[in-house]
Amino acid sequence: MHPLTSPAASKPTHHAARLRGPELGNARRKAKVAACLLATMAAGLVMAPGASWAQAGARAGTAAASTATTEVAGIAYPAQLTVAGQTLALNGAGVRYRFVVRVYTAGLYLGTTARTPQAVMDAPGPKRLHVVMLRDIDANQLGRLFTRGMQDNVPRAGFSKFIPGTLRMSEIFSTHKRLKAGESFSVDYVPGVGTTVLVNGRPAAEPITEPEFFNGLISIWLGERPADIALKDALLGLQTAASGQN
Repeated sequence: MHPLTSPAASKPTHHAARLRGPELGNARRKAKVAACLLATMAAGLVMAPGASWAQAGARAGTAAASTATTEVAGIAYPAQLTVAGQTLALNGAGVRYRFVVRVYTAGLYLGTTARTPQAVMDAPGPKRLHVVMLRDIDANQLGRLFTRGMQDNVPRAGFSKFIPGTLRMSEIFSTHKRLKAGESFSVDYVPGVGTTVLVNGRPAAEPITEPEFFNGLISIWLGERPADIALKDALLGLQTAASGQN
């Protein structure tokens, strides 16, 4: 029988069947590189010609950061958002309780971190307070509570300057009649523009132009007599657990 067709020649030797130590190490390294490549492709990080793995990794970190959220009572608050072209970061978020009932969640977005009410009011640039309802509530009742909250926290002598804006807020909530669980409203402040109320992401009226109005409104949550002391601390980023963050 020809040596090339003999049974002995067709069987691999025991030595050839196994990878030697260096070869095994190379195989493992290649497998790790392949796994990294597949993970990168799955994340959509297709490298442009000449791009480095470090650049691809940086893009992965940016993508992860942009999708980061904080969950409060089942409501997701993104770590960052944009108002008037400026990126704002979540300063804090929590739950508004009335007795033992969870009424809504609120998140405060600023351009700089603020841990005191005065720092929030003094913070430059745009700001946003975003509220998501956890139960149905009469919008007129909510508007009245906001008016009462401002009266409790704004000096009586200076409250008259907030009356036009307070009336506009009352009109906005009376128009919508009722806010249902899952619906939201935001209060945006933009320097030079004023305070805009958005209901479910859409502006509900023209901006309230008085520059002091936003600080008067935010005092409902951050003033000396806030609507909920635990929520005040949560918005300032001082605590989260007691305010119902999951």
